Amino acid sequence: MKIGNREFDTMVHTYIMGILNVTPDSFSDGGKWNSMDAALKHTEEMIAEGASVIDVGGESTRPGYEPISEEEEISRIVPIITQIKSEFDIPVSLDTYKSAVAEAGIRAGADMINDIWGLRRDDKMAKIIADSGAACCLMHNRSEAAASTDCRVFMEAVFTDLSQSVDIAEKVGIARDKILLDPGIGFGKTYEQNLYMLHDMEKLHAFGYPMLLGASRKSVVGLTLDLPVEERLEGTLVTTVLAVMKRYSFVRVHDVKEHARVIRMAEAVRDCV
Repeated sequence: MKIGNREFDTMVHTYIMGILNVTPDSFSDGGKWNSMDAALKHTEEMIAEGASVIDVGGESTRPGYEPISEEEEISRIVPIITQIKSEFDIPVSLDTYKSAVAEAGIRAGADMINDIWGLRRDDKMAKIIADSGAACCLMHNRSEAAASTDCRVFMEAVFTDLSQSVDIAEKVGIARDKILLDPGIGFGKTYEQNLYMLHDMEKLHAFGYPMLLGASRKSVVGLTLDLPVEERLEGTLVTTVLAVMKRYSFVRVHDVKEHARVIRMAEAVRDCV
């Protein structure tokens, strides 16, 4: 898979997408990186620690978040993306579901659009990605969690929703080697359904696309361990081990150094025979 100027061997290695939230209100690190100097310093740190992609987000999507205007989101992300691309040789992903923001971000240098609604919220998004040649990550999401508590029925609903996203991408001409899929931990799912997804996430390989797992510091970790967001590193590391063992190609995380070490160890064990 190619993102920007980098080729990723998604069949053999799990790469790290480092999270850079340039927002005042993200659930985990709101306000920490929303100045230019802080954002660039953190980017430099994440690259040194092993990040292969930087994912820039200008609007919090935590539970109960307040949406912001396209103009405000653009004003947050464009200067940061522009400067990252100027100072560092690394692919940049833009976390947005709004086509106008995606278009501005791509013009600023974004190499990938990370859409939490999998092209199903903004009907202009798919064409903007296709026309630009950017890569995309299509996440599973729902406005409300599926009602069934049956694991099989739940997974069927996930397959149906992701199939719609894939169909949209393919119909507008987004190249197959430009598409990642994300099971959407923490989005449109109950606590139990998030655990089901982590347990069965290898089933999504049936789509034939590289997969990304974004479970860093999510509520499923907090609820399981009864820990606040700042104490969820160990639980998140478990999800990354699962991702490696289930041959996911990327993990999207806050704590790059620790996850890079865990990936190296897990891959050594997985590939020893």
